Amino acid sequence: MRPTTLSAVCCLAVVLSGLPAHAASTSPWCASGKPVTLAGPNWESGAFLTELLRFVLEKGYGCQTETIPGNTVTFETALGNNDLQVVAEEWIGRSDAWNTAFKAGKVKAVGKPIVGATEGWYVPEYVVKGDARRGIKPQAPGLASVSDLPRYKSVFRDDEEPAKGRFLNCPTGWTCEGVNSQKLKAYKLTDSYVNFRPGTGAALDAEIASAYQRGKPLVFYYWSPTALMGKYRFAKLKEPAWNDACFMTLADKNHPQPCPSASPPALIQSGVSKAFHDADPALIGVLSKFNVPIALLNRSLADMADNKRDARQESQLFLKTHPEVWKRWVPADVAARLSAALK
Repeated sequence: MRPTTLSAVCCLAVVLSGLPAHAASTSPWCASGKPVTLAGPNWESGAFLTELLRFVLEKGYGCQTETIPGNTVTFETALGNNDLQVVAEEWIGRSDAWNTAFKAGKVKAVGKPIVGATEGWYVPEYVVKGDARRGIKPQAPGLASVSDLPRYKSVFRDDEEPAKGRFLNCPTGWTCEGVNSQKLKAYKLTDSYVNFRPGTGAALDAEIASAYQRGKPLVFYYWSPTALMGKYRFAKLKEPAWNDACFMTLADKNHPQPCPSASPPALIQSGVSKAFHDADPALIGVLSKFNVPIALLNRSLADMADNKRDARQESQLFLKTHPEVWKRWVPADVAARLSAALK
């Protein structure tokens, strides 16, 4: 959710290998009796990845784990203070909180749990192309870029301010909410669009799904991996080319004159506190290998939504169904303990 890497940190992944067998199978942190506290995100992929990690830590390494709910900025601040040890899905370089903690050496970026993620501003494909099967005619046939949005504001009319369109942003407190709010300024859309922020990630998904199912027009920020990306057809709007300096003005929610830029290619890693990183080479070794292929992740998230499972239930189903994926993360003896727990 939540969702961009800056050039200063793009190559700073922590990759550990070659650990002795006993070190790779024993967690010093957990052996000391301390719990591992993880971020408890309210977006689907973050929640799912977190529950995968919790099962591995609990059943494979004998750890006590707990999660704390919140938003990305509070997670990153807590990580820097070691109040959290792990953020399973961290979109690197997107916020001042992460960048400040990273530059101070208080947090580390480990592994690549998701590769191939995307983000941007979208409309349902039928808004541009129509959908003959559903009897929907194109409502904005010339819409291709964010620069086209002012002339189509009546298509996306806001109910409370009908003279403007509505842009559906991320929930307040998510890093992407601040970036998108700055983009509205940089793209000179504040006079033609209302910056609407839903209360939660679930509310964001519900509004998109409801509009799509009713064939209604909607312009919104979204990203992959998500269940909705696997279920519906969206058209991504073109944005100005990524400019690192301009994106820094977007990532700073207080910058008075942000300049236009698309978000750079996503670098998603697991964020850990420096104290945890330095204390536990075994679990850092797991995180360095922790990855779910994005196509499989999208399918799992769609399955979770369609069958109304929570993230913990879906994660355990995934672990039972896809040992070929998770056995790459852990040593053989840990894999044996996990297999026994899954039975």
